[in-house]
Amino acid sequence: MDKLFLQKQVLERLAEDLLQVEQAARQAHEAATHEENVAENKYDTLGLEAAYLATGQARRAAALRQAMANWRRFHPHPYNASKGIELGALVCLADSGEKQQLLFLGPNGGSMKLVSGAEPIQVISSETPLGRAMLGKFEGDEVSIQIAQSRQQFEVLRVH
Repeated sequence: MDKLFLQKQVLERLAEDLLQVEQAARQAHEAATHEENVAENKYDTLGLEAAYLATGQARRAAALRQAMANWRRFHPHPYNASKGIELGALVCLADSGEKQQLLFLGPNGGSMKLVSGAEPIQVISSETPLGRAMLGKFEGDEVSIQIAQSRQQFEVLRVH
């Protein structure tokens, strides 16, 4: 599986998300500054709410720009069996019910589902609980994470 192609897909999706967020931020800013939204009394908060929304959208846009920068600097390397799972690994895990999932371990900001061929691939960050738990593991190792009151265990089947 081509990791550079997966990286390109992540960057394209982040760019699409950024365009949508920037458009939403512009619309919220226009609503916040529109003359019809000037408060007539202390209970009239439409303009204030639009300003809060515009601020949130601007923060989201900044986070997406940072994620894009992280993914542009990212250079996935082939799996090195002597080092174990590292950033850039494509990992096939099986849960206790033997259900398999394919994970692409990347930098922050790119959590999403992709499809390569007919295979779904979950992109996760090395900062997530599962991402941290996988780092340094090898094929055949067990990965365990605690989610609320439940412990989930997986087996590393393959690493690319």
